[in-house]
Amino acid sequence: MNPLSSILDLLQRIGSYRWPFVLIELAIIWLVVYIIVRFVQGTRAAGALKGMLLVVAIVTVASRIVGGGATFPRLGLLYDRFLALVAIGLVIIFQPELRRALVRLGETPFFRTTPSELANVIDEIAAACGYLSKSRFGALIVLERQIGLAGLIEGGTVLNADLSARLLQSIFFPGAALHDLAVVVRGKAIHAAGVQLPLADPMDMPDASFGSRHRAAVGLTKECDALVVVVSEETGTIRIAERGRLSPGLSVDALKTELLARLGGPKARRPAPAVSTDPQPNDLDLTAPADRT
Repeated sequence: MNPLSSILDLLQRIGSYRWPFVLIELAIIWLVVYIIVRFVQGTRAAGALKGMLLVVAIVTVASRIVGGGATFPRLGLLYDRFLALVAIGLVIIFQPELRRALVRLGETPFFRTTPSELANVIDEIAAACGYLSKSRFGALIVLERQIGLAGLIEGGTVLNADLSARLLQSIFFPGAALHDLAVVVRGKAIHAAGVQLPLADPMDMPDASFGSRHRAAVGLTKECDALVVVVSEETGTIRIAERGRLSPGLSVDALKTELLARLGGPKARRPAPAVSTDPQPNDLDLTAPADRT
């Protein structure tokens, strides 16, 4: 079978297709591709995915037109081996994204408390963040959800103390023994302090001017379902990190509403992007030696 015959045969098969079913199949394929693209959008794997899909498309079209299975059996064999290598390459290149996808499949709401208990936790965190923001004291508060953080907590100091705004303010007061790293909140208690978090790659940050606290927040939330509240030491800006993304600057009231919405509070509504109380116009956290996790 020569290439011309292959093309004619393909056109003949296309004419015999039942188009309603073809449209349904194309819609499903488009939906799957859209979900994959949205999932990897903004990651370093996005460029690799585009390049790999382009190479696979070109090789596949060339193989089908040439008719490698009949006229060029050795090319057909190489094509089959090429697809196997592509499958292995996908697993290696997208290993972080695949791990995050599996983690998200197992996510369930962590706070199994009454609305009043959840509101109390949020009020204490928001009150502490309001004080820390006005005082320009940096803070990193991790809200553990379904995915446990035992591996990270091993390097910190276990407290198991009742959560309160005053305790959070004391922990992050400059010069305190545990102020320089993160606090992990488990349920209604401050489980550990002085916890070191993994840093995100600078290329994963939305702005190169963000300091290491924000890199730590993004780095942790890329690996698990935790929610992280960040207070900038340089500007006092309050932000939330979730699934590798940082929110805009939030006021204390907007922080309460946002935490209630993200933690599964009843009838919670997410606010429009809030204007931070930070007086600086660009609302960005400037990297400085003092802004360390």
